[in-house]
Amino acid sequence: MNKPLAVVAVGGNALIQDDKHNSIPDQYDAVTDSVRHICDMIEAGWEMVLTHGNGPQVGFILRRSELSSREVAPVPLDYAVGDTQGAIGYMFQKALSNELNRRGIHKSVVSLVTQTRVDANDPAFLHPTKPIGAFFDRATALDRQREFGWTLMEDAGRGWRRTVPSPQPLEIIELEVITSLLKQGCIVIACGGGGIPVIRDECGALRGTEAVIDKDLASALLAEKLNADMLLIPTGVEQVAVNFGTPEQRWLDKLSISEAQRLIAEGQFGAGSMQPKVEAILGFVTQSHAKGKKGQGLITSPQAIKAALEHKTGTWIGEE
Repeated sequence: MNKPLAVVAVGGNALIQDDKHNSIPDQYDAVTDSVRHICDMIEAGWEMVLTHGNGPQVGFILRRSELSSREVAPVPLDYAVGDTQGAIGYMFQKALSNELNRRGIHKSVVSLVTQTRVDANDPAFLHPTKPIGAFFDRATALDRQREFGWTLMEDAGRGWRRTVPSPQPLEIIELEVITSLLKQGCIVIACGGGGIPVIRDECGALRGTEAVIDKDLASALLAEKLNADMLLIPTGVEQVAVNFGTPEQRWLDKLSISEAQRLIAEGQFGAGSMQPKVEAILGFVTQSHAKGKKGQGLITSPQAIKAALEHKTGTWIGEE
C-alpha cells in the first residue's frame, strides 16, 4: 500500500521569533524546533514535500543589496528568491536529516531550486500590491521611487515599502523532478517562497521576472499536480476561528467546501491573515475532489500537528 503524501507549507515568518532573534543561527534554531513536529508526520508514515516562505529573508537580501549598492551590483528579485531557496532549504535539509537520524529513520532529504511559471499578461503586473523589503519614511520612499522607479505603499502604519506584483502560479517547472525524487523515497524541499517567478517567452525559453508568488497558492498547485492526500499549512494558532477576537469567537474543527466558500464570502477570516491560507487549501481540495480524489487540507500550529493528525485539534477542510 502506498504511503499518503502531504505537502507541508511552512511560512517564512515562522523562522523569525522577533526583531531581536532574526540572525541566521536564530532562524536555524527555529527550523530545528519546527522539524521535530514535521518528523512526527514522517514517523507516522507520511511521504512529504516541504515548501517554505521567504518574505523576511528576501527583505534582508534586498536591504543588504541597498546598503552595498556603491560597491557591488544589486541582486534582482528573482535571484533573491533563488538565494533564499538555497539558504532556507539548507537549514531544513540539515535539520530534517539530523532529526531523522536521531530517530533512526533512514531517508534522503533533498532541497530543489524550483521555478514557477506565471503569465506575463497577469493583471497583477499592472497593480503591484505585495510589500517587500525594508520600511522607509515617506521622504526616503519618494527618493527610492524617483531613483529606481519603484511603486510603494504605506504598510500598516509602520512606514513605506516597495511593492511588487504577485501573479498567479500556473506551472511548477520542476514537477517531474519532484515526482521522481518522491518515487525514490526522498523528502523533498521545493517551491521555496512560492518558487522563482519565471515567464516562458514566444520561443519557449524561461526568463525571470520581478515578482513574488504567494507560497500557499504555489503549494496548493504543487499538491494538486502531485495528487497529494493533504495540504498542511502550519500557522500561529491550532485552529481556524469565526468571529475571531470577539465574544462570539468559535473554533472550527472542520469545514466543508461549501462552508469554507460561504465564510470567505462573509469575510470571516481576514484578507491579510487566515483567508489566503483557507483559499489556498480550498483551491487544492476543490481540484482534488473534481479529479475523484478526496484530498483534504489542514490548518494548525506546528506544535499541534501530531494531535491534529489524530483529529484531536486543528481545522480540517474538505470533509463533506
